[in-house]
Amino acid sequence: MTTIRNVLSIAGSDPSGGAGIQADIKAFSANGVFGMAVVTALTAQNTQGVTGVELVSPDFVTRQIDAIFADIRVDAVKIGMVATAGIAMAIAVALRRHRPAHVVLDPVMIAKGGDRLLAEDAVAAMRSELLPLATMITPNIPEAAVLLGDDEVSERGAMEDAARRLTALGCRAALVKGGHMPAEDSPDVLFADGRATWFEGRRLKTANTHGTGCTLSSAIAAQLALTGDPVEAVRRAKAYVAGAIAASARLDVGSGHGPTHHFHAQW
Repeated sequence: MTTIRNVLSIAGSDPSGGAGIQADIKAFSANGVFGMAVVTALTAQNTQGVTGVELVSPDFVTRQIDAIFADIRVDAVKIGMVATAGIAMAIAVALRRHRPAHVVLDPVMIAKGGDRLLAEDAVAAMRSELLPLATMITPNIPEAAVLLGDDEVSERGAMEDAARRLTALGCRAALVKGGHMPAEDSPDVLFADGRATWFEGRRLKTANTHGTGCTLSSAIAAQLALTGDPVEAVRRAKAYVAGAIAASARLDVGSGHGPTHHFHAQW
């Protein structure tokens, strides 16, 4: 019997269930791995926006991470909302100590409703401390621009160049997501092992996109734990998220940016 993989999310909490650690654990489960979570922040939010944030201290983030690794085999880690430079540093120090095989970094900066979720000084800490630990980083176009200190790109060649330059900062692979491209399609590009792989996708016309970044990065972490192959992990994760978005109209959750249907293949 194949041993079920264990995957850890280090991220913020979304009480509405569409994003953050709630989305991560749903995505882990739907992709066939056992999900765990270290909480970095509590948010007061729903499908319309974020109305409050309470941060967990860096020391207690460290204690949560150490408790997991002291007892449980961790096959992959997904990092989402880190919020502050102190929390980013605490995560980096802990992961350098525990050395998980796979780390997926989703550089969460702004919520779907436009609320900022990453302090200015935390960007530098993420770039210098967390990015070099990542098996894969999964920024959208605006996030890639912030990490690189550039203007946002608007065409494929520049997207590919951004992904390549992100790997030069230390991560092993970079997936730049093209959802912000001014086009009918929504292509993503993965730069890994010295070459670029494009993943084509049609743009789905729906408001149910709350937590799609969290969900995709978590699905990638799950698939890296299962396959160890960055290209195959992205391929499987994108197919899963596309199905979750396509089935999202079956849900009736909120009146803003609704969630995706994480368990579309089950119910």
